[in-house]
Amino acid sequence: MTDRLRLALAQLNPVMGDIAGNLAMARKARAEAAGQGADIVMFTELFLTGYPPEDMVTKPALEEACRAALDDLARETADGGPAVLIGLPWREDGKLHNAFAALDAGRIIAVRFKVDLPNYGVFDEKRVFDPGPMPGPVMLRGAKIGLPICEDIWGEEVVECLAETGAEMLLVPNGSPYERDKTDTRLNIAVARVTESRLPLVYLNQIGGQDELVFDGASFGINPGGDLAFQMPAFQEEIRLIELARTGGDWAILPGAKALIDEGLAGDYAACVLGLRDYVEKNRFPGVVLGMSGGIDSALCCAIAADALGPEKVHAIMLPYRYTSEESFADAKACANALGVRYDILPIADAVEGLEASLAPLFAGKPRDITEENIQSRARGTILMSISNKFGPMVVTTGNKSEMSVGYATLYGDMNGGYNPIKDLYKMEVFRMAALRNRWKPTGAKAPGGGVIPENILVKPPSAELRDNQKDQDSLPPYEVLDDILECLVEKEMHVADIVARGHELAVVQRIEHLLSIAEYKRRQSAPGVKVTRRNFGRDRRYPITNRFRDRLEKAYEPDAALAPEGAKSLGEAYDG
Repeated sequence: MTDRLRLALAQLNPVMGDIAGNLAMARKARAEAAGQGADIVMFTELFLTGYPPEDMVTKPALEEACRAALDDLARETADGGPAVLIGLPWREDGKLHNAFAALDAGRIIAVRFKVDLPNYGVFDEKRVFDPGPMPGPVMLRGAKIGLPICEDIWGEEVVECLAETGAEMLLVPNGSPYERDKTDTRLNIAVARVTESRLPLVYLNQIGGQDELVFDGASFGINPGGDLAFQMPAFQEEIRLIELARTGGDWAILPGAKALIDEGLAGDYAACVLGLRDYVEKNRFPGVVLGMSGGIDSALCCAIAADALGPEKVHAIMLPYRYTSEESFADAKACANALGVRYDILPIADAVEGLEASLAPLFAGKPRDITEENIQSRARGTILMSISNKFGPMVVTTGNKSEMSVGYATLYGDMNGGYNPIKDLYKMEVFRMAALRNRWKPTGAKAPGGGVIPENILVKPPSAELRDNQKDQDSLPPYEVLDDILECLVEKEMHVADIVARGHELAVVQRIEHLLSIAEYKRRQSAPGVKVTRRNFGRDRRYPITNRFRDRLEKAYEPDAALAPEGAKSLGEAYDG
């Protein structure tokens, strides 16, 4: 037995599927932990593959590569350095598990399997993994260590089992994606498990962007009694050495540094930066290109891109047509100059008029309408994609969640691109985030500080500028109204009648609900983008494209309990399954 344990927490950014690279990262971290005098170095959930591996994890070749990497790492622990705790997929008795392995003295000394497989929101682990049996603790370096994996602490049973079978502490590897204001939720869950078990808990989370998901790290420790022992930073890699000590038979985490965690829009902005940075860099794009319209969405996307990659890797292009105002020219140039990015002007008149000339024989006698407006957008999209093809930068898509909700976007036009950093932000949040960036520069941002988004962009009425004097509110309710209705429909799944009760007009709510439904086919073809809300389009909200259901009831339906079969306590019980 021991009375003191030095634990190195590797809050790192693995690359999906890069087994050799992740192994090299683990070796480097172990060497650093050894230099700090660590007894154990701990990594995150499924570190060797990256998280979440989705269906890729079912490939036998991936399993074999992970096991070979684990065997190599296990052999290296014969050097007398730190023991290793690390996550990987593991097949046993024909079942594939989300596993966490303990390595020491040149061998694999124990493996534990995730019991509670999440299958909600962005998670669908039951699709690819089998649940493990209830675990007991692992004896490692003189301590009995419980290793519940991520979701295993969101319920009581796994931790209760570990406590009852002799665990002295809980070390929890996580792949917990960022979501606005999720820090308190995690802390509350951890405190609940500590209160029940009376064991100290170390929560280690990965960081980095993986497609739509961003992992924020923000690892922490909770002592019996519920006190926060330490707090690691969010959105930053770090190898943190902590100590646990036994006093009077009970273990506790010794107090350590407590980083401040950005919340709300500041956290969202950091997530958008990290998500875009990792998508571009992990997919090996040399930089990005985007259309710079002089509007708020492209201005914010340009700021995020410059903060993520550095201004030298961002190319902003104004693509004017006859409806582009002098105000937009001035605002786009001022924003690009403030951020220090490359800025070019490529007029689209020849492209638009050439397309219209080609279509003239078929369009003869037809009045001009939204079709011609969309030709402008599609000409811009084609030009941006051509620049991407010729020079290699990824096109950044700049549409917000309000537009994507109601289909106020053009397929193969402004929806073109590889990634959208503001896809999960409603329009009013875009305005607030832009104002925030003007007075605050996040840690690690590579663009200049100060007012990088011109004030005029923040105050002028939004417009697509596809016709004379066009304003977004010609086609949509004011964004303050639209965003509230959309949040009720998308995040909260509220009845139309309940939304009307908040003070909205019935006709407006029903129209927005209809637009939300018929725009599903556009959203299926949209670029991936950072998830920051509880329910983003894509991994969280999956609706059928072909769908005629509309909520047209003026008040919520109340089920008639009298219709339930005799003996049933509720309609739900009667008709379940």
